[in-house]
Amino acid sequence: MELAYYSDYAVRLVNTEEPARNKDTLTSVEVIRELFGPATQMARRVTDPDVSRFRSVRARLRAVFVAADEGNHTGAVDLLNSLLLEFPVSPQISGHDLLDDDGRPRWHMHLADHPSNPTAGYAAIAAMGLAFHLTEFGADRLGLCQAPPCRNAYLDTSTNRSRRYCSDRCATRANVAAYRARKRLEAERTDHTGLTAEKSQESVTAADR
Repeated sequence: MELAYYSDYAVRLVNTEEPARNKDTLTSVEVIRELFGPATQMARRVTDPDVSRFRSVRARLRAVFVAADEGNHTGAVDLLNSLLLEFPVSPQISGHDLLDDDGRPRWHMHLADHPSNPTAGYAAIAAMGLAFHLTEFGADRLGLCQAPPCRNAYLDTSTNRSRRYCSDRCATRANVAAYRARKRLEAERTDHTGLTAEKSQESVTAADR
């Protein structure tokens, strides 16, 4: 099963909103269809009411990432389990057009589109993908970007569990900010040290008088 592909459904939906920037791109049917990707039949069934329903699912998925990021792993699992119960998946064995060297289908597990409506279908796939990722790699692999004010969701696939940012851009921005903060602190310490030395010299001079 393509775990990274399915768990990315959750990341893509959560990151349509940036609360700290008061930014929300989940505003139309077209945006939702792009989340599904170009080859999904369910995307063609999206209608205007799905916009508000997708926002509701997005809030619940973000809550999973927030709990995991705060170290509340049990809470993250409980939130994810509630989504899995509400939006069950329909697993199927699929071969598509993938063939091995002998011309036989490369069978694999596939999460089929949910039959009821597009929101339920997307939520089911996103929740199950996230569940597979969590159980395979751990809840601490679900993170929120540490470069304020971003807070985008990401899946940590690093070998040493060291990822802290959602993108190279945010990592660079955070490193630059940290560098500038260190330089400011060094300058303040230098100024303070200089002033202290100057005052000490004035005291000595006064005493000599």
